[in-house]
Amino acid sequence: MSVRRLVITVYLLGITAALAQAPAPGAPPGPAPRPAEVAAETPIGSGPHRAVMETEASLPDHVLYRPANLAEAGKLPVLVWGNGACADSGNAFRWFLSDIASYGYLAIATGVITPPRAGFGTSYAPAPPASAASVTAGAANLPPPATKTAQLIEAIDWAIAENKRPGSKYFGRLDTSHIAVAGQSCGGVQAIEASGDPRIATTIVMNSGLLPGETTMTGTKLTKDILTKYHGPVAYISGDDEDIAFTNAEDDFDRLRGTPAFRAYLRGMLHGGTYNDRNGGEFAGVALAWLNWQLKGDRKSGAMFTGAQCGLCVNPRWVVRKKGIP
Repeated sequence: MSVRRLVITVYLLGITAALAQAPAPGAPPGPAPRPAEVAAETPIGSGPHRAVMETEASLPDHVLYRPANLAEAGKLPVLVWGNGACADSGNAFRWFLSDIASYGYLAIATGVITPPRAGFGTSYAPAPPASAASVTAGAANLPPPATKTAQLIEAIDWAIAENKRPGSKYFGRLDTSHIAVAGQSCGGVQAIEASGDPRIATTIVMNSGLLPGETTMTGTKLTKDILTKYHGPVAYISGDDEDIAFTNAEDDFDRLRGTPAFRAYLRGMLHGGTYNDRNGGEFAGVALAWLNWQLKGDRKSGAMFTGAQCGLCVNPRWVVRKKGIP
């Protein structure tokens, strides 16, 4: 990795997340409304159980996405999510998380509901100087993250407790034996850090991967050694080599040993992915299929990843690598 590319990666993974605005395949003409323009109580998502966004006083600093009608949705596996830039905007990935929830999941994002921010998700701050000294200085001097990896674990603790608490709307409605952790960019590093928790069945690392050497972007000193903590299948999903996290994701995948792992990147896609397309675009479809396969045992969804002719394997827009997955 060039010095300049490493500097930019350190800076952008730790400071900002770019949410792409490209139209999703099959989406109606014209731009999708910004998530902030859709009322929180308005159910959205392409699944059979349209999802609402809400907060819970007993889980501050988190935003929840769940089927509007819990009685009809069956038992919900749980997804905990870390935002790009480790940001405190729990509604920044609303289209993406609502779509997953609409297929029968409880998704819990770190952060609170915030208004749209100037430049958030649409532009980068100027890149820092591309000197060798600035690589070390940049990594060491990142501001403290607005959210913590511990909040992902807190969300898991809360969901398990609510599933057992009489009087909770979630009482007996959650499948807490099937929990996933995921995140984008800096939030993906949070997901990697949280994956050592034995309650986590699978991990999705999106537009992310660990930096070379040591990183403190989540507030904890992390090295590539943490990759040995995975105890369930992991998927690394990103854009192509123009995605600033591409090299990190490739290197993480190369280092994995004994962990079933899937690596795929979308040609022509940058760091922002398709999260802010209507219903989360292609990235939501891939993440949902992985969750359905890993948490619900859905073989049809698994066909996107298994076999020489897997769905993404034969899709010319995607490039696929696998370890321990047929």
